[in-house]
Amino acid sequence: MSLDSLQQGLNYRFRQLRLLQQALTHRSFSADHNERFEFLGDSILNMVVAMLLFERFGQLREGELSRLRAQLVRQDALQRIAESLAVGAELRLGEGELKSGGPRRPSILADATEALFGAIFLDAGFDAVRAVIEALYAPLLADFDPQRSLKDPKTALQELLQARRLNLPRYDLVETRGAAHEQEFVIACVVETLGVNVRASGNSRRAAEQAAAQLALEQIGKS
Repeated sequence: MSLDSLQQGLNYRFRQLRLLQQALTHRSFSADHNERFEFLGDSILNMVVAMLLFERFGQLREGELSRLRAQLVRQDALQRIAESLAVGAELRLGEGELKSGGPRRPSILADATEALFGAIFLDAGFDAVRAVIEALYAPLLADFDPQRSLKDPKTALQELLQARRLNLPRYDLVETRGAAHEQEFVIACVVETLGVNVRASGNSRRAAEQAAAQLALEQIGKS
């Protein structure tokens, strides 16, 4: 299990390959799973993103920086990073998770990405993991507009449509999946007048609606 492609995408090669393997191991597969690494990686990610925002946006206040950080470390942002690295193809999952779409599940992908950050820290320390996170977040920060991002996606989408004198979006619950204690909601955001119909998921209906609104904003921005 060399995991060369993933290490190349991270631009980091593990000294202790077992740490990388554990970071990719879901609790459905083994008792030596990635949840402790995820806990560590979550804290490191918050720290590094806070540092990036602090250095980049010197004019913003504490509360504004906190809201921006929350957007950058939330599940959908981590899911995109995981997809860019093809993390799902390398996950070690139990048979049940494999059959239920675990390699594509946003929560599993996001958790594994945080676990990877924790594993890199354990393997080589803070400077190494900071370099990896900064490189992965560079595309997200390149066109990052803090004034637009300080509004939550649903509010931003509503204001955009109102400014164009268009009907407000519709949010439809498409599916609820997973066990009761870890349910995942799939929401469709529909803007019929612009031909927008996108779907996103989250661990609450509100989170899924926000993620879907963000996808709608991005689609409208490209049109």
